[in-house]
Order: sequence, then C-alpha cells, then structure tokens
Amino acid sequence: MLDKDGYRPNVGIILLNGRNEVFWGKRVKQHSWQFPQGGIKHGESPEQAMYRELWEEIGLRASHVRIVGRTRDWLRYEVPDQWVRRDLRGNYRGQKQIWFLLRLVGRDCDVCLRATTHPEFDAWRWHEYWVPLDSVIEFKRDVYQQALLELSRFVFKRGRPHHKMQRPRGRLFNAAGDRVAASTVSIDPVPPHAGGEAA
Repeated sequence: MLDKDGYRPNVGIILLNGRNEVFWGKRVKQHSWQFPQGGIKHGESPEQAMYRELWEEIGLRASHVRIVGRTRDWLRYEVPDQWVRRDLRGNYRGQKQIWFLLRLVGRDCDVCLRATTHPEFDAWRWHEYWVPLDSVIEFKRDVYQQALLELSRFVFKRGRPHHKMQRPRGRLFNAAGDRVAASTVSIDPVPPHAGGEAA
C-alpha cells in the first residue's frame, strides 16, 4: 500500500526498559542492528499496526508495554534503487513512519524473537538511548536520529543529555532468550550488499 507520493506507511518502535535503555535488535543473519518496525496494513491505524509488529517481531503483547509517546508527523526516508524489489520499482520511493516510544512493564524474559515463523531478529540487547547510528543501514539513519531526538523529551525531562555514540554495553540475548557474551555477536557497521529492502 503506497501513498500518492510513493511512500509505504510504516511504524517504528523504540522500546524502553526501567533504566531508559532501548531494545536494540540484530537482524537475522546480518551485522546490522535496528529498532522493530513494519508496514501498516490496509484498514489498520498506526497504533494497531504497532501492536501487531510488536508481537510479530519481539513477541510482546499490549499488556507488556505502555505507550509513552509518538512522533507528531510522518518521518520519511527514501530507499536506494538497489534495495527496492523489482516489482515495486518505478512507483515506490520509500517509507513514511510514525514512531512510538513504549515502556516495557513486563519482564526481559517476555521478549520472544521466535513468536512467528519468520523472525526479524536473531539477537537483542538493551542499549543506552543514543544508539550507534553507524550500525544502522545508511538510508535509515536520518529518520532514526529524528525519531530519537523528537521522542527524547519523554525520556529526559530536563533536556537532552550529551549525545554520545557508544558501543553497546550490558546484557545481550540470543533468539532463545539466553544471555550470551557480547564478543560473540558482531556490531560492525552495515556491510554494503544488494537485495530487497530491509523492512
């Protein structure tokens, strides 16, 4: 479903824990990390799509989270031609996204990367709020920065803290929910490769 300008409606999710760290997921069989996100289906509201994607990508239900905030308007990014599926080329320009900031009210063990038969992530971790954008695919970085900046007012009540890009620290979990050593999972920047767009 594309709008008249060629953008696919989409939602993005920034999930906070009690320490204001964010869920940071490693894409299946890739060295790229990202927030959960996905398309809005026909007839869905952005909030309905957010809850569906929350379940499909990280196995959480509405009862596990609380909505803290959302972006006021759509944030857009264009997808380079080499990332666009052939059947969409010509009309498709990219994604327009509403971003939701959620607070986890459940437990870490409620996260399940294998809730569906087509998982998006094979590992995850909690990361401090200002995630390292060099581990995000390049054409999404501006939107990530815009979303983090806009939603930071709900996290840091007394203004934005010094923005530091750091390597992930803390606990790292695999798809089965087991803690693993951070050294076993690469956090290198995204390598260039061809293929369909990363949802």
